[in-house]
Amino acid sequence: MIVEDQITELTAQVAALKGSSGVTNTMFAETFYYLTIPLMMIIHAGFLAYEMGASRMKNVLSSGVKNILAFAFMIPTFYFFGWWVYWGFPTGIPGAAGPAGISGVEYANSIAKGWGESAQYMGPNISDQASGVFFGAFALFAATTASIMSGAVIERIQTVGFVILAVVLGSFAWVVAAAWGWHADGWLVTQWGLHDFGAAGLVHAVAGFFALGVLINLGPRIGKYNADGTANHIAGHNMPMTVVGLMLIIVGFFGFLMACVIVPGESWSWFADKPATIYGTPITLSALSFNILMAVAGGIIGAWIITKDPFWMMSGALAGIISTASGLDIYFPGLAFIIAFSAGILVAPAAKWLESRGIDDAVGAVTVHGTIGLYGVIMLGVFATGYPALQGEGVATISLVGQIIAAVVFFLLGFVPGYACSFILKMLGMLRVPEGAEIAGMDTVKVPAQGYPEGIPASAAPAE
Repeated sequence: MIVEDQITELTAQVAALKGSSGVTNTMFAETFYYLTIPLMMIIHAGFLAYEMGASRMKNVLSSGVKNILAFAFMIPTFYFFGWWVYWGFPTGIPGAAGPAGISGVEYANSIAKGWGESAQYMGPNISDQASGVFFGAFALFAATTASIMSGAVIERIQTVGFVILAVVLGSFAWVVAAAWGWHADGWLVTQWGLHDFGAAGLVHAVAGFFALGVLINLGPRIGKYNADGTANHIAGHNMPMTVVGLMLIIVGFFGFLMACVIVPGESWSWFADKPATIYGTPITLSALSFNILMAVAGGIIGAWIITKDPFWMMSGALAGIISTASGLDIYFPGLAFIIAFSAGILVAPAAKWLESRGIDDAVGAVTVHGTIGLYGVIMLGVFATGYPALQGEGVATISLVGQIIAAVVFFLLGFVPGYACSFILKMLGMLRVPEGAEIAGMDTVKVPAQGYPEGIPASAAPAE
């Protein structure tokens, strides 16, 4: 009888310890994702400084306003429909074949129904410790795509037109890419073995090529090109601010990539026993620490060798991270350095090539995020062929063909809506500011404040 009582007591103690451990794991996981949100907001502080510094004095505040609005509009629009797109479209376009023989429409409807029933978790509910922090992390991914596009179009785009484009990109276009390629049921993953851990393709490339579609319809800034087609350099008013902004983006990237890790937690049952990628494959923060730092260094050194320009050196740091992002969970640090180094070498010449084709990308966003994003997706196919793209037996494996197919899809998901939406806005007269406003400076006509109330130096005055 005494032995039975002791066994009962020990069992109760073990259960209590397990319960305590579960609570601890849940709180750690919730805190982990909660902290990624302010860290990713540092990205937006960086974009704000970066783009204001890259603007001329007469446009500095209008560039800042666009960045602030991009962030502000992403949160509600991602809440009201972007988040639902991610859960409703993993198998493809509605109407296409879905899992277990059901149609894409039926599958999307079932997901929507499930989330409709779970709407209580999209608000104050003390029993749920997962939905809010995951929503926050994904909403910040959405805001990042809009900020990527915003730098390319500074100094001549209308504010309302920009906001419309930002919503289409941040709360729809990239979310479809995420549903297809950043979801364990995504058709690019299950059918083609796509692996894009750090979202080089589905965030950066989609945003970069969305910006390209917009730039084609928006056109270059006044004075950018000469009559013979040669390009002039239009310098921003504050290079130190731009470089510091780029460094802040690098800092924020640690939060961005933290949010790509699934950590064990009692509130969710995806991967309860180990940290994993969104595909269920192994990942550790140790691996990220090695590879992120090596990628930043490699990108800076590569760009320094080619340009010696601090702007491109820090852009090379971004290119280094983006070029390795797809495989940060797989690469050895030395390989991450080599890939990032090559991206740093490529980034400035690629931007110059685009400029020579009449595309006025004010900050090189198309190249840094678009071209290098796809470069990173494809490089993973070169170096990680045969690696499981998902957790489990008999799953699809990474292949060069699969990564190239995904790269094409990401290009189209960015470029097509970017071009189509900006074309419609152009036809409606909502894309570009009038010529007089651009010459005078957008701050003068669009912002009820002055960035530099002491006056604009003669060197920054409107060109004749």
